[in-house]
Amino acid sequence: MIAAYLLLLTGLFSMNSHDSAAEPFETQLTHEPGGKVLTNIGVWTPDGKWLLYDTRSDTPFSPLDGKQIKMINVVTKEIKTIYEGQNGADCFVVTCNPKRPEAVFILGPEHPTEDWKYSFSHRQGAIVEIDHPGKKRDLDARDITSPFTPGALRGGSHVHVFSGDGEWVSFTYNDHLLMLNKPGADPDQRNIGVSAPIGKPVHVHKDSIRNHGSSYFTVLATHTVSHPKPGSDEIQRAVEEGWIGINGYLRSDGTRQKRALAFQGETISTGDKVIPEVFVSDLPEDITVPSELGPLEGTETTRPMPPKGTVQRRLTYTADRKYPGIQGPRHWLRSSPDGARIAFLMKDDDGFVQIWTVSPLGGLAPVQLTHDSWSVSSAISWSHDGHRIAYAADNSVFTVDTATGASKRLTKRSGDDDKPRPEACVFSPDDSQIAFMRNLKYGDTPNAPVYHQLFVVTAPK
Repeated sequence: MIAAYLLLLTGLFSMNSHDSAAEPFETQLTHEPGGKVLTNIGVWTPDGKWLLYDTRSDTPFSPLDGKQIKMINVVTKEIKTIYEGQNGADCFVVTCNPKRPEAVFILGPEHPTEDWKYSFSHRQGAIVEIDHPGKKRDLDARDITSPFTPGALRGGSHVHVFSGDGEWVSFTYNDHLLMLNKPGADPDQRNIGVSAPIGKPVHVHKDSIRNHGSSYFTVLATHTVSHPKPGSDEIQRAVEEGWIGINGYLRSDGTRQKRALAFQGETISTGDKVIPEVFVSDLPEDITVPSELGPLEGTETTRPMPPKGTVQRRLTYTADRKYPGIQGPRHWLRSSPDGARIAFLMKDDDGFVQIWTVSPLGGLAPVQLTHDSWSVSSAISWSHDGHRIAYAADNSVFTVDTATGASKRLTKRSGDDDKPRPEACVFSPDDSQIAFMRNLKYGDTPNAPVYHQLFVVTAPK
């Protein structure tokens, strides 16, 4: 164990591999104390030279207290700060645009007060151009005072991810007004939203200092109900979404659904158990038109509603399985680049968390991809060529061949104290490396502090 630590701390060591011609190599990028956290996807710049991360404290049960968004060069290990929270605002959970050098992240309230400090419903998305650090623009407009504004929401957004073409952004959402629990109002339920550039800004009246406009038009992409009917396709929460395909997916008739999100929808079984299932939300290109469900912006007692043309569909029905529902570590659904398969985690009949895939078309049972004798222990990412999925399991980083289901261990099995962390296991743009994190002690004493450190491992094909 001591020898392994010495190798880790030098930053580079080779791993055993079945392919002697292309053995994986693991590189430790960071060594200094302090918080360093990768997001579950979108951590690489488009050129594959830099990793983006935030500086949250990484102790157990630590607050979401990140103050800086940084990036590190994976070759030179140079570190740059691209944004620093201003006027008491925290910032964290950063992802990069896959097409151009800009990043989106959570921004907490500036000038926080006792009644408006960081919370699920008091946060927003912000975008910064990497070549112009420090200059942010708001992603999702907010309007918390009636009359509300179409194109603006009334709460907080979280884990912002660009679509495959780099134009739209998805996120999870909680509603500030509904969290006030006014009599007769809908309960706040986590939903999924999208922001899209429609060519004109959203202007919001300034009768609250927490209101702000945006150049993006923002709506909810999912529909939840206050009391789902047991055994139905109604859901009480929509979470952990992922864009389907780089350019959507092909429908059964050969036409293309350009924009769609896969997500975890919480259903209620006939036995009144909460069972997360795989759902899809097919989105219209024009998100500015309200549907018959209600106004895009919501009312003082009802949640915002998705735009006309949004189709929410259920893909999996697992209530009768031995281990029903999506299970395993917290993870976001991930699609193959062509949009033909959606990957998620679920237990097999032996109780091991495995990777499964399902078609966005519906009508087909999920297909088990991994058949390991241990559980997947991290979020997952699909390679850009569609041939592999990266994940952590058995204290190692793995890939699985998406055609054959053959798994390959890329890093030597470590001890429990320094095993790959669950938050991220992310392919680089050229699929040659996978970024992940480990916990390492900073110092040689028994009570030395432990910090997340950033790593990459080569990913031979």
